[in-house]
Amino acid sequence: MKKCLYGVVFVAFLSFISACGDGDEATEQENAPTEEQAAEEQAPTADAGEPDAKYQQSCSQCHGGDLVSGGAPDLNMIGSKYSQDEILEIIENGRGNMPGGLLTGEDAEAVASWLAEQK
Repeated sequence: MKKCLYGVVFVAFLSFISACGDGDEATEQENAPTEEQAAEEQAPTADAGEPDAKYQQSCSQCHGGDLVSGGAPDLNMIGSKYSQDEILEIIENGRGNMPGGLLTGEDAEAVASWLAEQK
């Protein structure tokens, strides 16, 4: 009977200790990065002179890293279908399910030029 009582007391004590914690949970949550900060840390950076890197950063999630393996239309032959200006217009304004403004300015122009070469 004593062993059973000691077992119950021991389990209750362990439950109490584990429920109390060490108080670091609030600190961890306060110091945890926001979703935006985490995305910035994970997203590769690229210069406007690196259109393929900008493509990988902003477009490859839907169109595929190899221009063909995404759920969105393939882009491996996009230059034979659209001119650079047409591709730029699509990048800036979107089309179908693709939102506009994912790339802007020099980045959009560089990627449009690069994609226009894909024939």
